[in-house]
Amino acid sequence: MQNTSKQYDAVISECRALFINKMSDYGSAWRILRLPSLTDQIFIKAQRIRGLQQNAVRKVDEGEVSEFIGIINYCIMALIQLEKGITEQPDLSVEAATLLYDSQIAITKQLMQDKNHDYGEAWRDMRVSSLTDLILQKLLRVKQIEDNSGKTLVSEGIDANYQDMVNYAVFALIHLNEA
Repeated sequence: MQNTSKQYDAVISECRALFINKMSDYGSAWRILRLPSLTDQIFIKAQRIRGLQQNAVRKVDEGEVSEFIGIINYCIMALIQLEKGITEQPDLSVEAATLLYDSQIAITKQLMQDKNHDYGEAWRDMRVSSLTDLILQKLLRVKQIEDNSGKTLVSEGIDANYQDMVNYAVFALIHLNEA
C-alpha cells in the first residue's frame, strides 16, 4: 500500500500542476459552473475515453491520459463547488483555489486508503476499461441524484461519487503509467 500512496501522489502532482497552470491562465472562471455542468464535462471526458478504448481510429491526437487528468480536476472542482457553493463571478485566487484543491485531495486520498485497506487493492487486478466503465456508472448515478434535486433514500451523496471517480481515474493513470 505504501507504493500505492507514492503512485497516487505522483499522479495528483501532475493533475495539480495542470490545475494551477490553468488557474493562472483563466482564473477561477469555473466557479460559475453549476454541478450539472461539471458533471456533463466529466461525462464528455469519460465517454471520449471509452470511445478511444473501443475505436481503432483516432481523429484527435490526445489520448486517455489527458482525459483522465481532466476527470480528476473537474471532480475536484465539483467537490469545491459543493463545499463553497456556486458564484456569479470568479472569486478565488490561484493560492486560495490551490488550498481548496489540496484539501479535497486529502479527503479523497484518505477515502482511497480506507477502501484500499478493506478491498485489498483489488483495483490492481482491474482493467483500465473497467475503471472507465465504473466512472461512467458513477456519472449516471450523479446525474440521477441531480435530477432528484440531490435527494437520495439509501445511497451515498454526490460528493462520495465524485471522490470515487477521482480515485478510479488515479488508478487508471497508475495502470497506464505502468504499461
